[in-house]
Amino acid sequence: MAAHREKGLCYYCDKTYSPGHHCKSKSQCFMVLIEEELDELGNISPAIAPRHWINSPAYFHNFVPVNPRPVMQKSDPTTFRSDQMTVIISGYSEHRIPLLHSIAAAYSAAPTVAAVVLLWCNPSTSPQTLSHLTRNLSAAVLRSPSSSLNYRFFPWEIIKTKAVLICDDDIKPDPSSVSFAFAVWKSNPDRAVGFFARSHAYDIASETWIYTMEKEKYSIILTKFMIVNFKHLEKYSCDKQYREARQIVEDMNNCEDILMNFVVAEENQKGPVMVGVKGGGVRDYGDARNDGVAEDLREVGLSSRRGEHRKRRGECIREFHRVLRKMPLKYSYGKMVDDVGEQGLCEKGGKLLLCDQQDFR
Repeated sequence: MAAHREKGLCYYCDKTYSPGHHCKSKSQCFMVLIEEELDELGNISPAIAPRHWINSPAYFHNFVPVNPRPVMQKSDPTTFRSDQMTVIISGYSEHRIPLLHSIAAAYSAAPTVAAVVLLWCNPSTSPQTLSHLTRNLSAAVLRSPSSSLNYRFFPWEIIKTKAVLICDDDIKPDPSSVSFAFAVWKSNPDRAVGFFARSHAYDIASETWIYTMEKEKYSIILTKFMIVNFKHLEKYSCDKQYREARQIVEDMNNCEDILMNFVVAEENQKGPVMVGVKGGGVRDYGDARNDGVAEDLREVGLSSRRGEHRKRRGECIREFHRVLRKMPLKYSYGKMVDDVGEQGLCEKGGKLLLCDQQDFR
């Protein structure tokens, strides 16, 4: 920054700075946050959202607020770690708070994980409830400014790694599976990598795009467990060409994962990579076919109503295709797995077994 000042250059690009100057080669991403409230002593109250709430293993019960004013996120990928990844768990249901402790601990146990962050997206959760959640939680806690699903892919300042794992609050993976997925991503750093795959297809009868699942191929990695490059978070959140698509996600409260697959495929012209699980596998508490999981844990997700959910996601694909005027999704053919099917574990008759194949016809 000092060198730029001495040469009269813009801090954010290599052009000469002058009043009215605008960077042309750098994208800018803004996050608007509500002003912090002060307590009677004039200190920032740690119970007011939105802000960073940090209680990593080294800083239990410490709350670190974000700058309350709009901030411009600037990233320098050359300074980001490439040997580990950051895990962003999206939390919303208070019923799943007890489960989050074991899920966060499972990710923290993986040697390839640098940090675990719980992104809390339920604006109606009281500060007291969220404060209770943070006790002995093996993760930092970041309260989302709103319930918008687009925030799942925001390039948060807390992220300091090139690889970012976006995941749901009902998926508990074996640490060896997490490390294996990261190893696959390191060999494919420009592609989306994960355990759960779906597909887009063109239905000839209806002459329209649909959301489906096929055993032979796939084109969409779900955010149940999705590893992407930090640069794709910036692309998703800051690129003007996806503004209308992000609004579709906002309006439908769905399909942020499909849009991210659009973004990644458009960037690299390749399909995603599905990987097989290792060790103890991946426990999927949110799958409705679990016998031994409480109903309030299984039926809180957007996909709990499967028929309606598939139709809405098919509509998302059609809308994204309409506003972007292209279909960038690319097929992959499961070279990392034997069968493109369910890999989550469900409880059946007191035993953990692979969840049954879903019929999308």
